[in-house]
Amino acid sequence: MKQKVLCISGSPRGGGNTDVILASLMRGVEEMGVEAERVFLREFMIQPCTGCERCRKDKTCTRLYDGMHLLYPKILESTGLILGSPTHNYNVTALVKAFIDRLYPFFEFTEDRPRKYSSRLADQGRKAVVFSVSEQDEMGETGFTLEAMGYPLTALGYEVIEDFSITGIFDRGAVRKEVALLNAAFERGRRLAEILLTMG
Repeated sequence: MKQKVLCISGSPRGGGNTDVILASLMRGVEEMGVEAERVFLREFMIQPCTGCERCRKDKTCTRLYDGMHLLYPKILESTGLILGSPTHNYNVTALVKAFIDRLYPFFEFTEDRPRKYSSRLADQGRKAVVFSVSEQDEMGETGFTLEAMGYPLTALGYEVIEDFSITGIFDRGAVRKEVALLNAAFERGRRLAEILLTMG
């Protein structure tokens, strides 16, 4: 599989700090010659999972036809994933939660109870970086944001090679003034690309 990184912003606010950090990460990926594609979840209509479980048989969501059907192919063709979210009420945004829940079709389940599961994305060398942005300075104020992204991606078969929080930033685009943070994000993007390139 050709190495490609899907870069996803889960912020509902265009041009905000999550978007800015994502752009720095993406530049780092591209600096290494790896293709990167940016996606803003706010531009896609993604409905919440209804729990109908039709996807267990159909291997895709056949209950809802929306923006996820544009994103499923992008996920499949990308060995790398960067996912960022502002912290909303100690967690990811509603956009990110809906996106993650709608990744359920990639799981396979046994018929016993409790069901065992595996992922059709596993054992493919997939790597991920997740990050959060929070207004408050205290790390505790970020709540479960990183875990809410990292745990599901790990279950799906990604190795989360980096997770980081940027705190004390709120005003739209304010992080543009934080050169050290932008450079650190750039280097994290480079590292993700380097790891993917070593896999061929």
